[in-house]
Amino acid sequence: MMANNVISKNEPLLEVRHLSKNYGATLALKDISLTVKRGVVCGLIGENGSGKSTLSSIVAGINTASSGEMYIEGELWNPTSALMAQKNGVSIIVQEAGTIPNITVAENIFLGHEKMFSKGSFVSRSKMFAEAQKLLEFLGVEGIRAEAMIDSLDMQARKIVEIAKALYWKPKIFIVDETTTSLSQTGRMLLYRLMKELTENGGTVLFISHDLEEVMEQCDVLVVLRDGDMVGTLEKSDFNADTIKKMMVGREIKGDYYRADMDGYSNEIVLKADCITTLSDLLCFDIELHKGEILGIGGISDCGMHTLGRALFGIEKILDGQVRLANGTIISSSKIAIANKMGYISKNRDRESLSMTATIRENIASTGYKLNRVFGPIISFKKEKKYVDNQINDLSIKCASQYYTVNTLSGGNKQKVAFGKWIAADADILIMDCPTRGVDIGVKAAMYKLIYEMKKAGKSIVLISEELPELIGMSDRIVIMKKGEISYEIKRNEVFDEHKLIMHML
Repeated sequence: MMANNVISKNEPLLEVRHLSKNYGATLALKDISLTVKRGVVCGLIGENGSGKSTLSSIVAGINTASSGEMYIEGELWNPTSALMAQKNGVSIIVQEAGTIPNITVAENIFLGHEKMFSKGSFVSRSKMFAEAQKLLEFLGVEGIRAEAMIDSLDMQARKIVEIAKALYWKPKIFIVDETTTSLSQTGRMLLYRLMKELTENGGTVLFISHDLEEVMEQCDVLVVLRDGDMVGTLEKSDFNADTIKKMMVGREIKGDYYRADMDGYSNEIVLKADCITTLSDLLCFDIELHKGEILGIGGISDCGMHTLGRALFGIEKILDGQVRLANGTIISSSKIAIANKMGYISKNRDRESLSMTATIRENIASTGYKLNRVFGPIISFKKEKKYVDNQINDLSIKCASQYYTVNTLSGGNKQKVAFGKWIAADADILIMDCPTRGVDIGVKAAMYKLIYEMKKAGKSIVLISEELPELIGMSDRIVIMKKGEISYEIKRNEVFDEHKLIMHML
């Protein structure tokens, strides 16, 4: 668990010297040199594909550098694996899902370290459970039992298990890669507290987030990366949102990226949920979506909004009631939804929106079989290639080719692929669950523009989001959910009061 002895701060803890990383012809990091001191939260920021995750993964032993050196406390640091790094004081929470399914919380926490609880070939699960529960309680984690199966937990709880796993080893360097996007405000406050405790005890946090307000509040220093280069560093006293944005993207970006119009939407109802009841969260829930409408759905993470998105697309089992299209079609499965030009971008992108080990081409082309056929079941290679290339070009997906696997892409470029699947298929109704989670300001701006263009083209969008500025900035109508019910509804032409919206969430 976390160390209690206070170590003097302001001494160099991590030094990176002339670090470079190549992936084939792609140069992900270019001669990076930096020094990070003890007792600080150091933010690594930049657009998607800038090299943040690559740098942190090399420090954490997940990847190896092509050239250059690293030092921790003046000693050469050359980890050969994440387990080796963990045992020697460097822990990471990865951007993607970092838990293993079909095993318990405790087994996830001590994965690779089972010998701690074994005699011969026998592993004492009771001792493992007790130690894991002791850790969770020590960290102030509530509502998670060590013996619970990891699959029974929601996305936030699984991420908190990853935090506990990382902190068990008393890290000198704690790397947090796009973790807060999976957490509610309660989860974020827990993480911030643990980060503060670690730095007060002489440790260092490398913190990656695309939320500028968050990094400016939580970080002591910022290291800005762009296209694999280190652009510069900023001390807390020099933090300024416009300056940071300009350093990140290489051009000046001011203001926000939301809609400025008050355009309405048609009275035509394209999708209606009639008194739908699901296994969890929703009880006789009603909602309507109109043609050309961006319908914002907000609330705290367990309010039922994520279940609603799944139910509207036919993924979540509906016990009573129905989801019905204007033509009378009942949406009882995702197959029926897709056949009726509906699309769904899941909050859990890596498990539900994309096939991570498949190529960019295979992911985007998965929605275009009918469009790319020449006759019968035969697909035109040429048509399919153009179908995918159009999305890569239009969405500026950074990749060497469409044949690269999705798991080689940065978070923002993965999200662009998830968008591209449904845009290419020309979906009329698109359900988006936290669509800008983990993407940088440039990608956010592009996505907001794309969402607005879809609205103007008469498409209908359900925008589920945990970010109030996003909901207020983009929605024609906002529905706030609480405990599976609608607690408040407001239209764009009315006066939005952020504090009032929050009060209806809590």
